[in-house]
Amino acid sequence: MLADTDHELCESCGVWVEKSMYGKKYWGVERSTFVVGKDGKVVKVWRKVVADGHAKDVQEFVRSRSY
Repeated sequence: MLADTDHELCESCGVWVEKSMYGKKYWGVERSTFVVGKDGKVVKVWRKVVADGHAKDVQEFVRSRSY
């Protein structure tokens, strides 16, 4: 768990994006998941994640690989 109060990590990962709801534009975090290997390299990315069933997809992916 981390706090990215200045959006530095979100911006570097490309997930600090302009959003729109009910015609109002605002900036926020795009719901995304990144799997990082032991070597610190990104192994898999899911963008614009829908919560239902996503945890299962990530779990299956991680279990199917050895790091």
